[in-house]
Amino acid sequence: MEKMLLMSHCVFPTADILKTANYYEQKMGFNAEHYMDSEEPHICLYRDSTEIILTSSIGQEVIPNRNLYGYGYDAYFITDNQEVLQEEFRNAGVKIVRALSNTDYNNKEFVIEDIDGRWIGFGIKKALKNWVFTITCT
Repeated sequence: MEKMLLMSHCVFPTADILKTANYYEQKMGFNAEHYMDSEEPHICLYRDSTEIILTSSIGQEVIPNRNLYGYGYDAYFITDNQEVLQEEFRNAGVKIVRALSNTDYNNKEFVIEDIDGRWIGFGIKKALKNWVFTITCT
């Protein structure tokens, strides 16, 4: 069967788009492309095969999923090199809210909190660790 879905990108509204972009560049190793003069101003953040699109929340508070619904991450990135990535983030001062561990749903993952309070997971299904594929956001 032909693949119909190839990738996904996270879209994060934020109260201060430039401040959030700077955080992702300085702390998390993303590169930013600014499209602030476009009809719908935004910034694209890139790292490896991953893209996050920042948009303005137009002054509205950003409320993470766990606060709205009682649990849940705001994004999940698949990676098979969690140890190195977690250490990189820790050294850069990124807040690690859940250290690398094996979950009860068979993932090996860690979770960070970004500058806007979003919880973002970085992990992979343990059974899929040896597969080669790219998924950017769930």
